[in-house]
Amino acid sequence: MGTLTRREFVGGSLAAGVGMALPYSRARGANDEIRVAVAGINGRGGGLINEFRDIDGVNVVALCDVDGNVLGREIKRFKDRKAKVAGYGDYRRMLEEKSIDAVAIATPDHWHVPLAAWSVVAGKDVYVEKPLSHTVAEGRLLVKLARKHKRIVQHGTQLRSSKGLAEAVKYMQSGELGKIRMAKAINSQLRGPIGRVADSAPPAGVDYDMWLGPAPKRPFNLNRYHYKWHWWWDYGTGDTGNDGVHQIDIARWGLGVELPKAVTCSGGQLFYDDDHQTPDTQVATFEYDNVYLMYEMRLWTPYPHEGHDNGNIFYGDKGTVSIGSKGWQVTFKDGQEGPGGGRDSESHAANFIKAVRSRKVEDLTADVEEGHYSAALCHLANISMRVGRRLRFDSNQENFIGDDEANSYLTKEYRKGYELPTV
Repeated sequence: MGTLTRREFVGGSLAAGVGMALPYSRARGANDEIRVAVAGINGRGGGLINEFRDIDGVNVVALCDVDGNVLGREIKRFKDRKAKVAGYGDYRRMLEEKSIDAVAIATPDHWHVPLAAWSVVAGKDVYVEKPLSHTVAEGRLLVKLARKHKRIVQHGTQLRSSKGLAEAVKYMQSGELGKIRMAKAINSQLRGPIGRVADSAPPAGVDYDMWLGPAPKRPFNLNRYHYKWHWWWDYGTGDTGNDGVHQIDIARWGLGVELPKAVTCSGGQLFYDDDHQTPDTQVATFEYDNVYLMYEMRLWTPYPHEGHDNGNIFYGDKGTVSIGSKGWQVTFKDGQEGPGGGRDSESHAANFIKAVRSRKVEDLTADVEEGHYSAALCHLANISMRVGRRLRFDSNQENFIGDDEANSYLTKEYRKGYELPTV
């Protein structure tokens, strides 16, 4: 692991990276190689490696992970294919590599914006997994940095690249069902308990201090590590930010809305009796001027609700639009079925590469600002649940009206040495 300090990092290679961004701003031809690094490679990152590797003209040239065991395993897979890849345990060393064009990020949530922000400042384009951010404030910061440094930043809400769902949204917004007055986002599934585990020493080969990064210093615990970190506020956003963000994003897309004027959310543990901090049950309502967006989460019901485990229902004057794993379907209020279709998803990673080549933000199906809005709704729901009341929200200032306690959750403290860049 490297020992480069934050001061050295900012004052040296990354500061130079601001100027370095200029050559990367030109459009690239179909035959120009795009060199991608993937950070956080144990779970979803492994899938991103394969997705980018399968795109013509793209070469995965670097992997970054604080777990040396995982890093060594993935590097060996490249060697077995007779492919070359560089391995990094410290993202700062990776970002010093000028030949890297883009960074794909699949770390725990609390690392999404820090790594994305420093990648943008270093002149890299970014594909960042959902949820975009760990707080509302850092999500807005990433939007500002992306615009300032003219970087292409894609959010990992893959269903935005579904042609089938784009057709469903187009149908709803055509007026064929009259006014769409409410959408329901449904996240219903069965996740097993995680039990209770005592603190312990980190596994050999793991840079635990780097894994914590901006989060508070705490002892290592296996229930706060690989994947299970989702269920702790210091690192994750619960299943609302983990999986529910997909359904919330589709609901927001179909309604054509951004940030709400108010949010109400309740939730708690009805199923788990273990180390979980985040809820297994949540119900949220987001209020807009003319429409409502509802969100339901149950992590103990592996059976369909209104035809779905995970999916969406849109309620219009003349009928409903149902969106699920198999596609979409219109049902008129007399019970007759209307238009429908499959999901026909294209590669979200390939959509990102298309925009990297064209340098056109409008080519992205899930631009950073869209990701910011959807992640923000997840944060707003969690905050309302944690303070226990309905909250009015100023969508222009992106803060709560007259509620200091709720506003304290919109940002957070960053551990010394892991602060965010400024705009």
